[in-house]
This record gives sequence, C-alpha cells and structure tokens, in this order.
Amino acid sequence: MISFTIPNMTCGGCAKSVTKALSDVDGQALIETKPATRTVKIKSNIAESTFRTALSAAGYPADPV
Repeated sequence: MISFTIPNMTCGGCAKSVTKALSDVDGQALIETKPATRTVKIKSNIAESTFRTALSAAGYPADPV
C-alpha cells in the first residue's frame, strides 16, 4: 500500500482530479482519497515514484506518509 499526503487536495473536486491522475498510471489500482485529511492510499504494483510524478504533473505534489 502506498500512502501520500497531498496538501492542496482540499475538496471532492480535487479528489476526483487526484484519482484520475493515479488511474491514468494504473487503471487497476485501488485508490482511496480523503480530502478531509488530505491523504490518498493506493494499492498497486507500480512504483511509488511513478505515482508521485503523475500527481506533480497534475498539480498535486505529494509527500509520502
């Protein structure tokens, strides 16, 4: 399980954008976003760095939890 804190994910719209960016990397990943705590959890076999790059490119830089 990969976990990130995303400081600028503050609402449901942000969470949708984050989910889309992550799904574009791995369409089979299980993704759980929580805007209230600004966290996301990803279950995937893809490297953490690949997801971080995709999130940054989408405007949502992430920090590992």
